[in-house]
Amino acid sequence: MGIFSRFGDIINANLTALLDRAEDPAKMIRMMIQEMEETLIEVRTTSARVIADRKELERRMDYLRQESENWEGKARLALSKNREDLARAALAEKSAIEENLQIAGKELKAIEEQLEVLHEEIAQLQQKLDDAKAKQKSLVVREQTARSRMDIRRSSNRDKLEEAFNKFEAYERKMDDLEAQVESYDLGRTGSLMDEFSELERNDKVEQALADLKARMSADSGSKS
Repeated sequence: MGIFSRFGDIINANLTALLDRAEDPAKMIRMMIQEMEETLIEVRTTSARVIADRKELERRMDYLRQESENWEGKARLALSKNREDLARAALAEKSAIEENLQIAGKELKAIEEQLEVLHEEIAQLQQKLDDAKAKQKSLVVREQTARSRMDIRRSSNRDKLEEAFNKFEAYERKMDDLEAQVESYDLGRTGSLMDEFSELERNDKVEQALADLKARMSADSGSKS
C-alpha cells in the first residue's frame, strides 16, 4: 500500500509533517519520491493519450470541413444545371456534416480543457517531486553532519582517555621512584639502633608523602569526573 492513495493526496500532502512523524525519514522520503515519480509517469501517459485523441479529432474535423466544402460545390453545380433537387440534397448533406463538425468542435474544446487540467496537475506534481528531492538532499546532508559530529566526539573522548591513562602512569612512576628511594637507603648500611630509628622516621615521611600523593590523585580524579 502506497503512502498516497490518489493524486490529490500528493498535492495536498505536507511533506515536512509526514517526515517528522516517520520512524525512518530517509526511507519515507525514498518511498514518497518513488510514488510521485510513478504517479507523474501515469499522468504524463494520460496526457499523451489525450493529445493523440486531439490530433485524431483535428484530422477528422479537417476532413469534415473539406466534405462540407465539397457538398457546397456540388450544390452550386446542381443549381448551374437547373437541378434544384440535387442542390437541395447536396445542401442537406452539407448541413449534416456541419452538425457533426459542431459536435466535434465541442469535443475538441473538452479535450483542450482536459489537457489544461493535466498540464496544471503535472506542474504541481513536478513541484512536489522537486520539493521531495530537495528534502532528501537535506536529509543526506544532516545525516553526514551528524556522523561527522559523532566521529569528532568519539575522537575527543579517546583523547581524554589517553590523557587520563598517561597521568595515571605518571603517578605510578612517581610512586616507583619513592619506593626506590626508600630501598636505596638500605643499600651498604649496617644496622644500628640509631639507624633503625632513623629508618623509622624516613619510613614515616615516605608513608606521609605516599598518603599525600594518593590524596592528590583522588582529588584530581574527583575534579575530572
